[in-house]
Amino acid sequence: MSASPTDPPRDSRAQPDAAARPATGSGADPVIVRTKIVATVGPASRGEEALRGLVAAGVDVFRLNMAHGSPAEHEETLGRIRAVSREAGRPVGVLVDLAGPKIRLGDLPGGTVECVEGTRIRLVRGTGPSTAEAFTVTYDRLVDELAKGDPVILADGSVALEVEERQPDALVCRVVQGGSVRSRQGVNLPGVRLSIAAMTAADWRHAEWAAGAGVDFVSLSFVRSADEVRLLKELLRARGSAARVVAKIEKPEAVAAMDAVCAAADVVMVARGDLGVEIDVAEMPIVQKRIIRTCQRFQKPVIVATQMLESMQHSRRPTRAEATDVANAILDGADACMLSGETAIGAHPEAAVRMMRRIARATESQYLADRRVSIEERQRAPWLSAAVEAAQPESLPEGLHPITQAVVDGAGRIAADVGARLVVVASHTGATAIARSKRRGAVPTVGVSDCEATLRQMALYWGVTPLGGTVSNDVEALLAHVTAWGLAAGRLAAGDRVVLVSGFGFGTGGHNMALVREV
Repeated sequence: MSASPTDPPRDSRAQPDAAARPATGSGADPVIVRTKIVATVGPASRGEEALRGLVAAGVDVFRLNMAHGSPAEHEETLGRIRAVSREAGRPVGVLVDLAGPKIRLGDLPGGTVECVEGTRIRLVRGTGPSTAEAFTVTYDRLVDELAKGDPVILADGSVALEVEERQPDALVCRVVQGGSVRSRQGVNLPGVRLSIAAMTAADWRHAEWAAGAGVDFVSLSFVRSADEVRLLKELLRARGSAARVVAKIEKPEAVAAMDAVCAAADVVMVARGDLGVEIDVAEMPIVQKRIIRTCQRFQKPVIVATQMLESMQHSRRPTRAEATDVANAILDGADACMLSGETAIGAHPEAAVRMMRRIARATESQYLADRRVSIEERQRAPWLSAAVEAAQPESLPEGLHPITQAVVDGAGRIAADVGARLVVVASHTGATAIARSKRRGAVPTVGVSDCEATLRQMALYWGVTPLGGTVSNDVEALLAHVTAWGLAAGRLAAGDRVVLVSGFGFGTGGHNMALVREV
């Protein structure tokens, strides 16, 4: 998605904000929200006008949930997203979310059944109709793989059963926590090891469709091991797809193997809906922080998802707890926050996106102020600065040269020291942009690429604005391109400084030069 310096793409996330203006230069400064927003598409948002409004509100990546709708319907939605993205002049990513081996209830009589505490309910084998006392489930081997005393959690934890007896074609369960359940709601079995495969036959078909459709991210649900992540990667690569694989952390097995799963994945999602049922809900906040810290060590983007602004499905205003939840995820180090029902079926999808963006902006302003103080303290104490900068991540992003990582780190420190307005990184694959993003620099980053897929993937990276342009060793042309865009978009003014990370005589994929230029 190349952009001419005379016709720069419109940054729909930018609005005037003089308060954010640094010391150099003069003129208006746009509001820059660094935390990215992922929004789920559904009946409330799949129309072109609705998608256009969501992009204008600040959505960076759209999620297509393969648990609902057919590939044909999703293909139509994908076409609309691409059209809206081109119209807005802003790369927008698309994430295809594979349903995975999610176990669900069958259709219930009347659509809803009340489970009364102390009563018995049978989980029966087969696909026949359910009754108020006997529920069918989508996993036929469930009867064989559960034992007396095993827990069965329904409706995201609102109803709990315990297996009392196993019969040839049914499990007799006692209701230990009552409540209402609806047709097709999920079944969780915390602590129970099942033989079900990581990818169902439907997942394979959907992954093949995603590869052919050219989507940007494909997420694997209910990950249990790194091998499952690698299997999906191999499937996509064999079909010519460069989509990044997102490992959804929803099982305690994945939490236990977090280092290996994180190393294998391109992106990680803290999928708190099922994870909060599979583990003790009291542990959920600490587990979320542990997962995010692991992603920081391995330099992998991380998305926090589920019930972030849940009340906004019906209300135009979130609860205070929800606003605090979003802010804490950002302070923990999340690269992106995801909206699910809020934008898929909610009454106010655009308002939910705007609210998440407002919370992110308010949180980042304090976070970045704290970082600036930290930088100043390190400058006053060189020994502390050296100790901080000596800390290295456990792994580099795939395709990133160690010299490039060092130059990116150095460029970030230079940008802070000289009060630069932008750090510019040019990258074919986006690996350099990830390296810059994970350092959480206060100076905004522009990621330049001549690959449309890379630009759309950059849309997920914290603090990175994707910009189409030619990636070459012609430093002057690249700076002229970025300067023209920055001036037109209100991101630069005369006298501002820009730090460019580039390569000179270093071969393909390497960056060994940091250059400071004044506009």
